[in-house]
Amino acid sequence: MTEVLFRDNAYLETAEAKVVAITETGGIVLDRTIFYPTGGGQPGDRGHFECADGRRMAVANTVYADAGKIAIAHLLADGETPPAIGETVQLTIDWPLRYARMRMHTAMHLLSVVLPYAVTGGSVGETEGRLDFDIPDPTIDKDDIERRLNSLIRADHPVSTEWITDAELDANPGLVKTMSVAPPRGSGRVRLVRIGLPEASVDLQPCGGTHVRSTAEIGDIAITKIEKKGKLNRRVRLAFASEAPEG
Repeated sequence: MTEVLFRDNAYLETAEAKVVAITETGGIVLDRTIFYPTGGGQPGDRGHFECADGRRMAVANTVYADAGKIAIAHLLADGETPPAIGETVQLTIDWPLRYARMRMHTAMHLLSVVLPYAVTGGSVGETEGRLDFDIPDPTIDKDDIERRLNSLIRADHPVSTEWITDAELDANPGLVKTMSVAPPRGSGRVRLVRIGLPEASVDLQPCGGTHVRSTAEIGDIAITKIEKKGKLNRRVRLAFASEAPEG
């Protein structure tokens, strides 16, 4: 099992870990990692490893190593020589890439507040993202969505995580907004991402992804396009309209 450090602290840029296995496809499995694996609409992290002797190898992608999602495999760039099992390596993620995805992922949670409909799909990018909704009323207004979304962002709501049991989630099915992505289960408990204070929450939903600590870190967002994908389905595209705020 890989200890997933990013779940408790998404701002870790470096960490030390030990190689515990190499998969049949060459993926490097570590005892712990700060690299997020592809899942939930968020791409896997990139970055590099550095060995004690100074050797450096680029990590091109990160994925789950098994169907049970208990081990994470780091896929090296073509031509890289993997470290040996038992070797200790220093991990460094591509922080600008990760941080952009954190900002976008949190913005997409807020978009699901502005548009409180069933989410049928989504994708987190470093410059833009999208969410698909089943919307009974086809007359949604792009400018109004953008205005309300940016109002939530500028309110500087805190973003935090907490855990509930699988049974607690089953007893509260309304927490699940996504129809296409199942909540991250398997360990007997489910991680929730809360936006706002517990006594005045803006949003609370299951999510295994990485997020910023405050909505103000997102910066302004533009709603770039709304596409009709079916009788009810609408794809809403969003993109950064500004650089990440200072501080």
